[in-house]
Amino acid sequence: MPIATPEVYNEMLDRAKAGKFAYPAINVTSSQTLHAALRGFAEAESDGIIQISTGGAEFLGGQYKKDMVTGAVALAEFAHIVAEKYDITVALHTDHCPKDKLDGYVRPLLDISAERVKAGRNPLFQSHMWDGSAETLADNLAIGQELLAKAAAAKIILEVEITPTGGEEDGVSHEINDELYTTVEDAIRTAEALGLGEKGRYLLAASFGNVHGVYKPGNVVLRPELLKDLQAGVAAKFGKADPFDFVFHGGSGSTKEEIATALENGVVKMNIDTDTQYAFTRPVADHMFKNYDGVLKVDGEVGSKKTYDPRTWGKLSEAGMAKRVTEACTDLRSAGTKLK
Repeated sequence: MPIATPEVYNEMLDRAKAGKFAYPAINVTSSQTLHAALRGFAEAESDGIIQISTGGAEFLGGQYKKDMVTGAVALAEFAHIVAEKYDITVALHTDHCPKDKLDGYVRPLLDISAERVKAGRNPLFQSHMWDGSAETLADNLAIGQELLAKAAAAKIILEVEITPTGGEEDGVSHEINDELYTTVEDAIRTAEALGLGEKGRYLLAASFGNVHGVYKPGNVVLRPELLKDLQAGVAAKFGKADPFDFVFHGGSGSTKEEIATALENGVVKMNIDTDTQYAFTRPVADHMFKNYDGVLKVDGEVGSKKTYDPRTWGKLSEAGMAKRVTEACTDLRSAGTKLK
């Protein structure tokens, strides 16, 4: 059962929260990066989350049509087959989806899973993200209510982002300023609108200074201790201890201390994309520079097929990215915690 059933995915998240660890959520854009993520999880003996953004899905759909649903479905079906060879369990997730892309991405995917469940099968994806951070909180939560109901009916977990994450990802951008911090009032309004599990399970991407992109440690002011305040504020009002399952976005460049604090305060999922993109690409650049005269037809020569064969440098890329995924499992304490 390498692709988690809805029941197993819930168990995974419960175990992470109870054990104060989180699953790396690795963005993939190809069959090769998928294998790299799976390999990294397997080598770390960690379960994990594989995710596809709208941009990733468009890329997977091919540049002739650029169809996001086709791309996401194709790689998800591929994952259901190849993941059988890895001795770990993974959940499939779709990353950031803003309002203008819901009809072309998340809503059709929810419908596909609803049909599968109706036929007695498991959903194709185990969770989907609604990124309403560019909307007012009222509109964000109204759409969240609609999507949560559809997700729950299809045995899917919804991820919601209620306040902005700085930087830019797949066309969604926010300035880096004081608005990058979720307030207790924001969290209470979220609980009032979406419930605390009785309307369907959801993951909460709260903001504590998070920024997408490439930053050195210290260049972004993270306040992961804020998550404890959000948990306490909602717990006091609703009487449920540690009510939220948090997601850590924009974690590139975070210190190990910041990650540890986030884990202690309820983070069960951490998105990793920028770092794994670099880890995948770096071996390719290294190979091309070192084998310049082999990968190109220099001075009228024919080059060397062994050096420009995509399998040659592709294997190096897979190994590089897998190593970075394994490191993430160690940092997030999920290494060695696999279900089977």
